[in-house]
Amino acid sequence: MAHHHLPRLRSYLPRILVLAAVGLLAGSGVANATGEQRQERAPAEDPTCEQGEFCVWPEEFYDGAPTKFDLRNTNPEECVPLPDNIVARSFVNRIDRHVTVYQDRHCSTEGDFSTYPGGGTFVPRAQYLGRAIQIWN
Repeated sequence: MAHHHLPRLRSYLPRILVLAAVGLLAGSGVANATGEQRQERAPAEDPTCEQGEFCVWPEEFYDGAPTKFDLRNTNPEECVPLPDNIVARSFVNRIDRHVTVYQDRHCSTEGDFSTYPGGGTFVPRAQYLGRAIQIWN
């Protein structure tokens, strides 16, 4: 009788594996978020970074005065150092384009850099200090 269900189980196996992988990835993010000592604000409720802006904060978890970039003050595909030697310890991408954050003020790929998708990417704790950005077309 158990062999009767085996072909049906095999047909669902790829879906089960994908769901398990997604669950593991999502679960690891939840574990990291709940293990933090500091209380972080929900990014979606943070009114200081509006739709169409890329915002950086000098402290983790969106603390401090934000510096804002948008397509009115930032040319796409141009390396833009953060002003006054500000470093980004947290940031939000609410521009509808990808934005690369660079460790180097001149957008050199010798240091760390990462590209974040547009439309709503929230990074409460950057993996390195961001010193420049580049908005892509």
